[in-house]
Amino acid sequence: MNADQLISEIIQYCEANANPETAAKSQRFFKEPHEFYGLSSPQITSKVKQLLKTPGINLETVIQATNTLVKSPKYEVPAFGLLLINGMGKQFTKETFASIASWYTISIDNWAHADALGMMVLPQFMLKGIVNISAFKQWIVSPYKFQRRSVPVTLIKVLKNNKTADFTQYFAFIKPLMTDKEREVHQGVGWFLREAWKIQPEPTEKFLLKWKDKAPRLIIQYATEKMTKENKERFKRFKA
Repeated sequence: MNADQLISEIIQYCEANANPETAAKSQRFFKEPHEFYGLSSPQITSKVKQLLKTPGINLETVIQATNTLVKSPKYEVPAFGLLLINGMGKQFTKETFASIASWYTISIDNWAHADALGMMVLPQFMLKGIVNISAFKQWIVSPYKFQRRSVPVTLIKVLKNNKTADFTQYFAFIKPLMTDKEREVHQGVGWFLREAWKIQPEPTEKFLLKWKDKAPRLIIQYATEKMTKENKERFKRFKA
């Protein structure tokens, strides 16, 4: 199966399983307008599993296909590419990482696609030692908000897989995001800090105390969500 055949099979599957009722309901999960076929998550994941077992399919084919799939205005089509990439982890290289980075410049334009990369695909590069945290340096200052969001979301799985690591290195790295202007980035940063707090509360709280009067409140809100009411009080913004 070559890239064109893979693209064709995905599109045909989407068209054959389109559900206008489900499609109409899907928009409520997103602030930005999107188009949908109306496929369910089980339908997508089932087809992805089938495609990954296709004789001859490999990382190069999937990358080539996904370069086109991510351009589709239909939400499900890029999702197929991202999930197929996730199934190719054993073949990942630094070149694969660069290919994924380029997709943000094309059409990673919603939290779900960004988080599919951040939660599943991107952590593999760090956990396998293919890249280190410095590979995300340009992502931190990317003009694309969902690429910036993907940095803290990626680090969530990294810290969960190395709970004794020095988390202050991650906190130092995400500092530029602590004053980001975009809500979606605030959510990603707050989520990361909440998960870090669950594992290493002391250094996380120390970091939060430094930023509680400067960071957007949504970051602090997310980060302190699981704390007791009394503990949350420590992170309220100071009022002169």
